[in-house]
Amino acid sequence: MKSRLEVKDLRVCFRQDGKFTEAVKGVSFSVGLGETVALVGESGSGKSVSALSTVSLLGDSATVSGSVTYAGQQMIGADEKLLRKVRGNDVSFIFQEPMTSLNPLHTIEKQLGESLALHQGIAGNQSRSLILELLNKVGIREAETRLNAYPHQLSGGQRQRVMIAMALANKPDVLIADEPTTALDVTIQAQILDLLVELKNTENMGLLFITHDLGIVRRIADTVCVMQNGLIVEAGPVDKVFDYPQHSYTQKLLAAEPSGQPDPIPTGAGIIAAAEHLKVWFPITAGLLRRTVGHVQAVNDANFELRVGETVGIVGESGSGKTTLALAVMRLIPSEGRVIYMGQDIRDWSVSELRRLRKDMQIVFQDPFGSLSPRMTCMQIIAEGLGVHGVEDGRPVRDAVSEVMLETGLDPTTMDRYPHEFSGGQRQRIAIARAMVLRPKLVVLDEPTSALDMTVQVQIVELLRGLQRKYGLAFLFISHDLKVVRAMSHKVLVMKQGDIVEQGSAEDLFERPQTDYTRLLLQATH
Repeated sequence: MKSRLEVKDLRVCFRQDGKFTEAVKGVSFSVGLGETVALVGESGSGKSVSALSTVSLLGDSATVSGSVTYAGQQMIGADEKLLRKVRGNDVSFIFQEPMTSLNPLHTIEKQLGESLALHQGIAGNQSRSLILELLNKVGIREAETRLNAYPHQLSGGQRQRVMIAMALANKPDVLIADEPTTALDVTIQAQILDLLVELKNTENMGLLFITHDLGIVRRIADTVCVMQNGLIVEAGPVDKVFDYPQHSYTQKLLAAEPSGQPDPIPTGAGIIAAAEHLKVWFPITAGLLRRTVGHVQAVNDANFELRVGETVGIVGESGSGKTTLALAVMRLIPSEGRVIYMGQDIRDWSVSELRRLRKDMQIVFQDPFGSLSPRMTCMQIIAEGLGVHGVEDGRPVRDAVSEVMLETGLDPTTMDRYPHEFSGGQRQRIAIARAMVLRPKLVVLDEPTSALDMTVQVQIVELLRGLQRKYGLAFLFISHDLKVVRAMSHKVLVMKQGDIVEQGSAEDLFERPQTDYTRLLLQATH
C-alpha cells in the first residue's frame, strides 16, 4: 500500500527555561490511502505531539527534526503557503478538546460555513444544505434547530460531533483523529466509528487514529503503533499485536480495565441530597423581540436520592440531560421542583446562602482544558478554593496542594507549571485535585475519566473509591463509559431525552435491565 503520509525518525524537543525536553524520540510510521493506523499509549507518551508535527502545528518552543512527507512533499520546514493548503483540506484534524477548538463567539452554522467557503467556495443555501447533511451524519438530532446555537449551548458530546463534521466537511485525503470519541456516549460512539470506517472506505481516505481505548483500536484499525515515553515500543497488524503482544508495556495496556465495585454504603447512612419532581426547561426564542416559541426539555420530573458514602451513576446519550440534572442539584442553573441538601430545600436560597455550601459541593467538569485558567499555575488552580474558604488548621497552602496532588497521582514538583504544559490526562487530574482539596461532602464528576488512558482510568477509579472510603464522600458520577460506571456506582440512573427511564442498583441494572433503551446502551459497549 502506497504511503500518503510518511513519518521517518521524527524527533521533537521542547525548550523551557533554557532546558530541553525530548517528547518524541525517533518515531517512524506511515499512513496509506484506505488504511487506518492507530497510535496508542498513556497520556504524555507523545501521541498527539507526533500527530501535530505532521503539518507543523506545534508552537515556537518546539524543535522538530526528521522527515514528514505528505504526497511526497516535505512538511518539516515547509513554507506557510504550502502548509495552509494542506491543513484542513488535504490533512484534516479532529482535536481532543472541542471547547478549545470551537469559536465561542460564532454559531455552529457560521463555523462550518467558514470551512466550506474557505476550501470549496461554497456559500448560501448550498452551504446550509451541506451543513445540515454533515450534522445529521454525525448524529445531531434536530440539526436545523442547532444551526444558530453557540458552542456553550451544546453538550460536550454534541460539541465533539460538530468538530467531526468540520473535519469531514472538505473530504480530506488524510484524517488525523485525536481521541475523536472521547466525549461521546456509547451508542453515538459506535455510529461515529462506523461513519469514519465508511468514509475511509468510500473516499479512500487515510486515517491516523489517536486513542487510549484499545477496544476502539481493535474494532477499526489495520495497524497499531504502541507509544511509551516518546518511543514506538511495538508496532504491527492489530490482530498480531493484540493477540500476541511482545512488549511488557503492550501487555500492561491490554490488561488495564476498571473492575471491582465500591465499598458498601455505611449502615444507616443518611440522605445527603435529593431531587423531587425536578424540571429544567430552556426557552427557545425567535423573532425580533426574541419571544419564547418553545422549550428544550432538558430534564423532566426527575426524582432520586443520594446517600452519604454513595455513588449514583448517571448514564445516557449526549444531550439526554445528565449534566443538566447534576447542575440543577448543585443550584448552578435555575430549575423547578425541590432540591434537598442535608434535609433543607435549597432551591430558593440566595447567592450568599449558597456560598456557604460551595465548600461542601464541588464539581469536576468534562473538559479539563476549558475549565482551567491558562494564566494560572497548577498550584494556583488547585489552591483557588482554599483562598475562598480557607485552609483547615492554618496549614501552609503549598502543603495542602502537595498532599492532594500526591493523592491524585500528580508530581508536586510540577505545581508551578501551567495547564498547557500538562497532557490531557494530567489536566483532568488537576481538575479532580482542585475539587478534592476542600474535602467536600458531595462531588459531581462529569466524565472524569473520559480524557484518560486505560491504565490511568484504573488508577483514578481506585483513587476515587479510596477517597470515598476515607472521607465518606457522595458522588454523582456522569459517564458514557459503562465499565467505569459499573466499577464506581452503587446505584445508576438511565436518562433519555430528559427523562429518567430506569433507576436501580448497579448490579440489577447491568444484569437485569428493564427497558429496551438500557439494553441498547449495554449492547453498544460490546
